[in-house]
Amino acid sequence: MSKTIAIAGLGWLGKPLAQHLMILGYKVKGSVTSQKKAGGLQNNGIDAYAVNITEEGVLGSPQGFLKNTDVLIIMIPPGLRRNSGADYVLKMSHFLAEIKQSKIEKVVFISSTSVYGDEQGVVTEKDIPEPNTEAGRQLFKVEQLFFNTPDFKTSILRFGGLMGGTRQPVKYLAGRKDLNGGNDAVNLIHRNDCIKILLRIINKDSFGTIFNGVHPEHPLKKDFYYSEALKLGLEPPQFSNEEISEGKQVDSLNLKLVLGFEFKNPLNQ
Repeated sequence: MSKTIAIAGLGWLGKPLAQHLMILGYKVKGSVTSQKKAGGLQNNGIDAYAVNITEEGVLGSPQGFLKNTDVLIIMIPPGLRRNSGADYVLKMSHFLAEIKQSKIEKVVFISSTSVYGDEQGVVTEKDIPEPNTEAGRQLFKVEQLFFNTPDFKTSILRFGGLMGGTRQPVKYLAGRKDLNGGNDAVNLIHRNDCIKILLRIINKDSFGTIFNGVHPEHPLKKDFYYSEALKLGLEPPQFSNEEISEGKQVDSLNLKLVLGFEFKNPLNQ
């Protein structure tokens, strides 16, 4: 009997992950924020539910979505850019209560390397995050809520900057002048590797662990984005001259130690 995987958030990463899981024979269902989006996905053969997580509570059909699920993967972004003032911790507390009610036993919570502060330097899963942004602070609080609950086992997966498909970070930098952080290391990961790591967590039943999902190559931003811009035919960004890096470098110990996972392709594939 195949496992049922529920993906909260069928977006840029969640939808292709669902498709991969279905090809492998898993029963998959997912959530989106509106009935219109759910209907469109259902027409394409995906068992989709409308579930909207708000500061007032979880709207839609959360228990229908969560029912009879073996593994829940949560891909709900904080939505805290541009100083939105959103209370992500409150939202996810409501969702946590729904998950507890559903009796799910295994969860993967997708987080971000933004939980680590820039001044922390080189970090691995052994280092306690010291976030210096509002998004990082709220993400870390939500990580703790899920990781420390006795009701189910949670693995935390902290992805670096996401790239792949139409998402190419250099597009947002192309042609810009006098940028800061040129001597900082990049902390990136390709969508294909994100999916492979998630599949490995499910297949190896690796729950109750923290993973940093970041490619082990860390070229300098000024070098990486220059070469990426040229590959895409874009005007390379220009960084100001800096002597010292003040950014972090996020590495992973647990991808290899716990999952036996190794990156097969270079970052600039």
